[in-house]
Amino acid sequence: MVHRLLHVGLGPLGQQIERDLLERSLARTVAAVDSAPALAGRALAELAPGADARVRILPSLAQVSSWRELDAALLTTSSELPACMPLLRELLGHGLAVVSTCEELLFPWLRHPELALELEQLARERGARLLGTGVNPGFVMDALPVFASAVCKSVRAVRVARIQDAGSRRVPFQRKIGAGLSLPEFDERVKNGSLRHVGLGESLHFVARALGFELERWSETIAPVPAERELACALGKIPRGHAAGVRQVAEGFAGGERVIALEFQAAIGQSDPHDRVVLDGEPPIDIVLRGGVHGDVATSAIVLNSIAPLLASAPGLHTMATIPIPSCADAGQGAERRAGRNGPPPRERLEDVRRSP
Repeated sequence: MVHRLLHVGLGPLGQQIERDLLERSLARTVAAVDSAPALAGRALAELAPGADARVRILPSLAQVSSWRELDAALLTTSSELPACMPLLRELLGHGLAVVSTCEELLFPWLRHPELALELEQLARERGARLLGTGVNPGFVMDALPVFASAVCKSVRAVRVARIQDAGSRRVPFQRKIGAGLSLPEFDERVKNGSLRHVGLGESLHFVARALGFELERWSETIAPVPAERELACALGKIPRGHAAGVRQVAEGFAGGERVIALEFQAAIGQSDPHDRVVLDGEPPIDIVLRGGVHGDVATSAIVLNSIAPLLASAPGLHTMATIPIPSCADAGQGAERRAGRNGPPPRERLEDVRRSP
């Protein structure tokens, strides 16, 4: 079975996902939506060569006419859950399984408990499924340490560091970490909330919930990583002393002790990029991924690899801890094989829900 997708949000990340989807033959995009004037009305094949030439990018969900032909949707728009809610309400209302890169959706109970309850109720009522995922949040600083704890008898504390050289990342990411800003500009954007790595607090609470830590308090700090020399990136030259990127740290405390520490640092020209997961447990775990997981490639991969596991899950609001563990599906047959392995194909169940009054 080749899943039929609706893709909402065709910025740089959305376009990469489309290209990867075609390369891996995991599914078929039969409808696409993006409200950007530069994209609406264009053929999807202009952005992803090889895509169905009949598919044109629609300006809104109101223009979609093929709802009953769809199995799932991809939502790659905003990092903030409130901005995604109008789209999510409509997608779930049609009974779809939705995989989203909205960072706050990884653990929406942290900042938006009322919205999380609404999404859970809507998904269950309509037989829909919803998952927020990505590489970070979604894997490196949350799902990976939780999965690694499966071989531990006990875990006393968790420490994760993600140190990235942002020079190879897409322009929106470089802009998001404040690359090139003067330090006063950086501080101002932190104060007004427009500069932060979205999802670190969500990762921390995902880990705490999964490992049973009852947090007494938690904190999060943001600081610039000053350029020690003049640097160059896709945004232009970065003068010495300006921000090359961001360092963000989240810590959680229980029983008077720090039990979770997450350090995220992304900067242009960062030396020794790596991801490291350390579990103070029995046995102790220390995992180092040299070079680090490439964010853009990995985000696209985990989104596509999560479609079949989500479709095989029960209706509702899911996290990476409540769906079957995604894996790299083989091109062409992987998605169908995973759906069969985790349960009966969901198409019939979804159709029953859609036909109900």
